[in-house]
Amino acid sequence: MSTIYDAYEVVVGLEVHAQLLTDSKLFCGDSAAFGGDPNTHISPITLAHPGTLPKLNKKAISYAVKIGLACNCSITRHNYFARKNYFYPDLPKGYQLTQHTTPVCVGGHVTIRTQEGSRDIRLNRIHMEEDAGKSLHDVDPNNTCVDYNRAGVPLVEIVTEPDIHSGDEAYAYLTELRKLLRYLEICDGNMEEGSMRCDANISVRKIGDPNLGTKVEVKNLNSIRNVKRAIEFEAKRLVDIIESGDKIIQQTRSFDAANGTTFALRTKEDANDYRYFADPDLTPFVVTDALLQEVSNSIPALPEERVARYTQQLQLPEYDARVITDEKELAVYFEQIIEHAVNYKAAANWMLGPIKSWLNETNEPITAFPLQPAVIAALIALIDSNQVNFSVASTKIFAALLKEPGKQPLQIAKELNLLQDSDEGNVAAWVEEVLNKMPDKVSEYKKGKKGLIGLFVGEVKKVSKGKADPKLTNDILLKKLQ
Repeated sequence: MSTIYDAYEVVVGLEVHAQLLTDSKLFCGDSAAFGGDPNTHISPITLAHPGTLPKLNKKAISYAVKIGLACNCSITRHNYFARKNYFYPDLPKGYQLTQHTTPVCVGGHVTIRTQEGSRDIRLNRIHMEEDAGKSLHDVDPNNTCVDYNRAGVPLVEIVTEPDIHSGDEAYAYLTELRKLLRYLEICDGNMEEGSMRCDANISVRKIGDPNLGTKVEVKNLNSIRNVKRAIEFEAKRLVDIIESGDKIIQQTRSFDAANGTTFALRTKEDANDYRYFADPDLTPFVVTDALLQEVSNSIPALPEERVARYTQQLQLPEYDARVITDEKELAVYFEQIIEHAVNYKAAANWMLGPIKSWLNETNEPITAFPLQPAVIAALIALIDSNQVNFSVASTKIFAALLKEPGKQPLQIAKELNLLQDSDEGNVAAWVEEVLNKMPDKVSEYKKGKKGLIGLFVGEVKKVSKGKADPKLTNDILLKKLQ
């Protein structure tokens, strides 16, 4: 059933701040590590004492160029930092150093996939800037406290064009972007710890209207799910304002995750309120050919490249390929398995089955998984050579290996007496024993009740204590029941 909301299109642009995983801050040697007691990762430079001078962190430049190349951006060769002037307790300088005029990366895109298919979300720019400190309102009942540990930590701000048209698309974009940042090992993407933060610029317009509506900005969204929720709430609120005849005011808002609503913080500043000018204490910097080549060479195979290789060369289903490439460490582990095993689909099944189950149950990353990839390859080889079946391998042998990771699958199989018997004479004897015990069922089978084959196979399994080769069992049964 059509509603008033169906006549409108939501238009969203996202600004993502990603903390770079450098050891030190953007303009000094203070630690950029998360945590630490308040105001312990600071120095006179972080606190902007008179006479102190900033010095640019080269690794931060490399990381910014790295995400730019991964997102198909053009790289700006000649760059400088500007002062963005505003006064807030957690900004010790009274200004923020940022690349307002010369973003290091321009254009580019991130490809997303939703139920509607795949498409590119265009980027406007990626630029570097320093983070602010953190105001703490719940430490002292009478005062706001400030922790400057985060002040000066390097960020990249990744800004899209207004290309996103639903909460689902925003969710897909942020998921893909976080995956890229983690693959490149330049940001851990942990939104809960604030190392990846998102602001959403949201407007609505009548479908077919080429003009953008008045936007509101929802600040500091701390999870991908909350970005989706905020967009969906705000789109409805904006349509309601238009339909009631009121005018939308450009403003900055915050999201209340507890009840799924937004609330106003302030009217939006314009760029000229910040009085940008080139920082006189920092020399401009150049992205040289050598740096560009060095960064380009350091980029690993990215998710889409791996998906294409897994589906085309290894003939894996796309679903398997996408789950395996969801995290770089998973993909690396999978590739280490197939260095020792040629049954690629079996390797994928182990990744998506027993291994993924262990990761979910223990809430551990694949880097904490106790079994070496070669051990999983040896398990696959045991199954492929009909020495054990998958059920036995994935439950009994796998469980035993987790307790004793130093052992080999064949050793465990022998110790637990789990190796299948593929001797035709032995299996035929077990089949004969079962059929002799069940003459009525044999008669029913021969009259057309072919589903009983499963019963016979199960009984042979019991008689042989699980050692009869299932395929050989099936073949002999079919011959004897003709």
